[in-house]
Amino acid sequence: MHPPRLRRRLLTSLVALAAFASLSSGLAQGAPPARADDPARLAAPAAAAAVTFADEFDGPAGSAVDAGKWQTETGDNVNNHERQYYTAGNRNAALDGQGHLVITARRENPANYQCWYGRCEYTSARLNTAGRFTTTYGHVETRMKIPRGQGMWPAFWMLGNDIGTAGWPASGEIDVMENVGFEPSTVHGTIHGPGYSGSGGIGAGYSLPGGQAFADAFHTFAVDWSPNSISWSVDGTVYQRRTPADLGGRQWVFDKPFFIILNLAVGGYWPGDPDGSTAFPQQLVVDYVRVSTDSAQPGTGGPITGVGGKCVDVAGANPANGTPVQLYDCNGTAAQRWTVGGDGTIRALGKCLDVASGGTADGTAVQLWDCNGTPAQQWATPAARDIVNPQANKCLDAAGGSSANGTRLQIWTCTGAANQKWTVTR
Repeated sequence: MHPPRLRRRLLTSLVALAAFASLSSGLAQGAPPARADDPARLAAPAAAAAVTFADEFDGPAGSAVDAGKWQTETGDNVNNHERQYYTAGNRNAALDGQGHLVITARRENPANYQCWYGRCEYTSARLNTAGRFTTTYGHVETRMKIPRGQGMWPAFWMLGNDIGTAGWPASGEIDVMENVGFEPSTVHGTIHGPGYSGSGGIGAGYSLPGGQAFADAFHTFAVDWSPNSISWSVDGTVYQRRTPADLGGRQWVFDKPFFIILNLAVGGYWPGDPDGSTAFPQQLVVDYVRVSTDSAQPGTGGPITGVGGKCVDVAGANPANGTPVQLYDCNGTAAQRWTVGGDGTIRALGKCLDVASGGTADGTAVQLWDCNGTPAQQWATPAARDIVNPQANKCLDAAGGSSANGTRLQIWTCTGAANQKWTVTR
């Protein structure tokens, strides 16, 4: 565990939101990647259904970012005792003419900028999409090459769009990727909300094998965000998933619009200040930022197929509450036409796929029931082809691994086995 540390929590003047401060998370380091054969393997990020935001950073070298997508924050950040001054325009954030955004941290003060500690020693840049773009759920991804060196602190993260009225941490925060220079091989993903903010933030670290440094190459960082479920991945490997079950009864504040932030901080309580070993300038090179709707989005309805090519079926096409859900030969009837909704539900015959009595134990049957908005009817459908009930943190499963007609469906600990793999057609 890291010692407690303060983190960046201030939106500066261009965002026109109230200042706020916090302690940062003490996170576990070096979580190993899930293996393909690991029974505890988590679901992979969602496949893109529709791109809702994309910046490929194409443009002439030296040009500023697209102001229709990003605004540039300015000023310092006393809350974390960071050392940089964030500048406007293209001075510290510019396109390189090769399809990248380059955020540059320099040891300089060309305009006599004043920081909380006196005359600023460094400049850098921080960008956000507030007022331009927000998303509720989806696959949020960036490919970037991070800087290296003591005191460097690159981050790709999101804040609840109600930060101005709700304040932090009630607004919620999703840290997709953070790195501190003294951990060249490790990045962190965290959520913050009321009662689990600052040093109580919930998250984990991911480390590259063999002591590789993230600064040596481009890597892809993403979250797959669905109702009641957020998963983090590095280069397609999911290393943690968080659900309301992780909060110990505290409020889940991640079912509303969030905006995106990119920044490169210098110094602060968590990374510590640069020292004589830190070379400047340092650069955060961003290849792209993309947001797409995840696979839990509305569709016209279609079959869900599983083991043996059989379809998820409402027994006897009966719409009554409590009707078993089973495997059966695909026949194109309404009993096999399922709609995966943006609200996290999976529906057929006007009813919802439901975990009986809201159970969380292995072997709890699934059934058809009136849609009621409870966690028993919430499902995440990521591209790894698992169908997960986040409340139980378990997968939709064909009992006994059977593909016979009439095989009852249930929830079970996710194993990656064929009887837990499903193809959703919309």
